[in-house]
Amino acid sequence: MPQRRTGFFFDEKCLWHFGRPFALFFPVGGWVQPPNASGFCESPDSKRRLKSLMDVSGLTSVLDVRSAPMLAREDLLRVHPASYLDRFAELSAGEGGDMGFESTFGPGGYDIARVSAGLAAEAVEAVLKGEVRNAYSLSRPPGHHCLPDTGLGFCLLANGALAIERAIARHKLSRVAVIDWDVHHGNGTEAIFYERPDVLTISLHQDRCFPTDSGFAKDRGRGRGEGYNINVPLLPGGGHQSYVDAMELIVLPALERYRPELIVVACGYDASVVDPLSRMMAHSETYRWLMQATLDAASDLCSGRVVVMHEGGYSEAYVPFCGHALIEALAGHRTEVTDPNLDVAIQQQPGEDFQILQRRLLEEQAKEL
Repeated sequence: MPQRRTGFFFDEKCLWHFGRPFALFFPVGGWVQPPNASGFCESPDSKRRLKSLMDVSGLTSVLDVRSAPMLAREDLLRVHPASYLDRFAELSAGEGGDMGFESTFGPGGYDIARVSAGLAAEAVEAVLKGEVRNAYSLSRPPGHHCLPDTGLGFCLLANGALAIERAIARHKLSRVAVIDWDVHHGNGTEAIFYERPDVLTISLHQDRCFPTDSGFAKDRGRGRGEGYNINVPLLPGGGHQSYVDAMELIVLPALERYRPELIVVACGYDASVVDPLSRMMAHSETYRWLMQATLDAASDLCSGRVVVMHEGGYSEAYVPFCGHALIEALAGHRTEVTDPNLDVAIQQQPGEDFQILQRRLLEEQAKEL
């Protein structure tokens, strides 16, 4: 049999999703002037530029590139109530609308969101069936903030949770681990699985960035799910080493204890040094390291079954280099692409005193787990 490759799930329709006029993330109107271009930070350009860089570097050619159908309503209902889906579909059939805070969309947005969720679900399916070694879903709109009955933070459907729920129903999984290293707290995924032991949710995020009222280390789950939710709030400006320490002290030991059958990564690139919505100072090699550390753990724990789902990342110039480095690690293939910002990003990393403080905080949290 031919060697299984990394699956890459992509659909041009996802890049046609758009929201109302914004300047960065401020709604245009009042004192907020219209931007020169699309203006909205959650634009398709960072994703399109990532895919274009992959194409010209030759990385795409070593991947198993696939699309996917829209996720079926019966699968959407595993997370979202019919009332939410019906309202979403109704607004989508007209001029579009708003499903929650910072969750706007234009005509046809419901079907595009179902394609985004479908890509995530089919990526999981292909990995579980052994058709691909691991997979990356270039889903847009993103999903990790979405709650069952309301959108939030650019997220309209809970892509990751929907994919996991379908996989549990189809493949009788009893232990799925989610690692969310988007710079914002994965509150939606946390809420959906908060009272369940069959999904371990781990979120690494900038402390009190978004949402400002969630993501605290004390929030460990409830009922049968107590102990199966781990939040790792990081000090702003922590940079590369804070992610290494968080993984080594908290995330990897938690995975070892849990021994998942599948690892799902909610991957945002908004922790980067030039992202407009955060202050974490990560760089492209941070993402390469995070991916490789996860793959190394997965090879022992779950036969390498890892699915990465694209979440945030709002620097159109830098997301492509961070994403390219991560997908290179996922595919085990290095191209000639180099990060033009890497030397500067390394020079801007925090000093030793900061790193000692952050590590001490992580060590204290690890003792409580």
